[in-house]
Amino acid sequence: MLDNIQSNEILDRLPAHLQQYIKPQNYDEYTPVNQAVWRYVMRKNVDYLSRVAHDSYLDGLKKTGISIDSIPNMYGMNRILEEIGWAAVAVDGFIPPAAFMEFQAYNVLVIASDIRQLEHIEYTPAPDIIHEGAGHAPIIANPEYAEYLRRFGEIGCKAISSSHDYEVYEAIRELSILKEAEDTPKEKIEEVEKRVEELQNAEVKPSEMSQIRNLHWWTVEYGLIGTPENPKIYGAGLLSSIGESKSCMTDAVEKLPYTLEASRKEFDITKPQPQLYVTPDFAHLSLVLEEFANKMALRKGGLEGVRKLIDSKNLGTIEFSTGIQVSGNFSRVIEHEGKPVYVQTEGKTALSYREKELVGHGVSNHPEGFGSPVGSLKGINLSIEDMSPRDLRAYDIYEGENISLEFEGGVKVEGEIITGTRNLQGKIIIISFKNCTVTYNDEVLFQPEWGKYDMAVGKNIISAFAGPADHSSFDLITHKPSTTTIKSKKTPEREELESLYKAVRNIRNGENTKFSLQAAFDIVRKHHPKDWLLSVEIYELAVEDDPKLAEEVKEYLQQLKEERLEVAHLISDGIEMTDSKMATP
Repeated sequence: MLDNIQSNEILDRLPAHLQQYIKPQNYDEYTPVNQAVWRYVMRKNVDYLSRVAHDSYLDGLKKTGISIDSIPNMYGMNRILEEIGWAAVAVDGFIPPAAFMEFQAYNVLVIASDIRQLEHIEYTPAPDIIHEGAGHAPIIANPEYAEYLRRFGEIGCKAISSSHDYEVYEAIRELSILKEAEDTPKEKIEEVEKRVEELQNAEVKPSEMSQIRNLHWWTVEYGLIGTPENPKIYGAGLLSSIGESKSCMTDAVEKLPYTLEASRKEFDITKPQPQLYVTPDFAHLSLVLEEFANKMALRKGGLEGVRKLIDSKNLGTIEFSTGIQVSGNFSRVIEHEGKPVYVQTEGKTALSYREKELVGHGVSNHPEGFGSPVGSLKGINLSIEDMSPRDLRAYDIYEGENISLEFEGGVKVEGEIITGTRNLQGKIIIISFKNCTVTYNDEVLFQPEWGKYDMAVGKNIISAFAGPADHSSFDLITHKPSTTTIKSKKTPEREELESLYKAVRNIRNGENTKFSLQAAFDIVRKHHPKDWLLSVEIYELAVEDDPKLAEEVKEYLQQLKEERLEVAHLISDGIEMTDSKMATP
């Protein structure tokens, strides 16, 4: 699965359904302009974030091998990340939230390996290597935070989604791609923006996944740490946005204490955030996560958990009190006095115990669904799972016996017992019948001509969660995104500009170059009047070696600021970074 990708022990543990999202980084595809964008953002970030970011950020940059001057090569990053028990993989833009979180559960950082265009240097709604590599990676060097991230992934990937969630994911993915692509018609962006807004404003009950995604956004992506009066940045979205990392520290952005309330606060990925949440320390993040997990169907199960799986219209799992797990697409639940008394799946279904498929109970054995009563027998105080072998014999729940079992709530199972399957504690978890009829009042739920009937045993449902219990039970290699990231167009003008950026980069690195600094500046000024970053880079080098050229470039940049007001602050920051560096003894 990991062909053309340098693997390691951590990546080798990844199941095939996650490996399908991984793609090679293709480092050679990064252009000199890409490298300059990375360098500008990192120079500005390290300078500014050294004052406002959590201490773990700068320490983490060193520990994770992330350079200020060059886009990180993930193979090199992995060698260093492995020392702290993590790894990184490249993916194409946004991947489904459940998959993203499951990667975290395996201690794997997902990195969208594309990089933002120069036009979006301050912020892009599309995930890119600046956001992922320079934002997420450094903080995971902090052990407390890394454990929070892993635990978040472990719990988050079990959160139950709704069909509405998937529509929102697809729309946001498309919008992020269109906004980052060159020459996307304004009308097309507005059309998709409208669709995203309609979906986000739709009157739907928030799913577990949408709520835990909110917690992820307000911590992992946009989190502050400390006190509302004196916060520091640790969220990757802020660490990688040279615009929002500054604006978020002003009084214009409200600072709220981080609590479970954040799970109900939606966000708009395309706009700066009007408020942010502040955690007192990283340990508090885990407290709120556990508080949320205690409300999830993962830990509560019951009727509500089954209903969530039915509403999701996706593959999910319920676990009975005996430990038997049923994985499939849940289609029906019969209830009695607020409790589930019968559950039904449709299509391929598998039965597992402790996340391991039971022999003889894979999807080939249950290709058209599975149904089973839940609960206690009517009129009997002792549930089947609590019966000793002697009790089972006394109630004729025994191999070869024809029996009628009536459950509380009206479900009746009648047939000849073939055998039973027990768990490690000796509790019976499955009873298999032949010539079996299952009814609910006057409705037939199973009839003899359908073959052998396997009944799961359990007095209640203790857990319900997204995905299968055993991933190997199902073919999950199905991800085909409706949209893919759009690469920059190659034009003669663009290629000439790239060659100028390469020449300046070579000069900085002491390598042979096609142009001198003066020649590169003359050409960019004459033929590329909209470009500003190359002149900032030329100014940085000229200040040290060619004061006359430096003065000429600075004068040009001042003029450019007046002509291009939208990037004037970026030009000023570029000049200031060089001037302050020269002023430092």
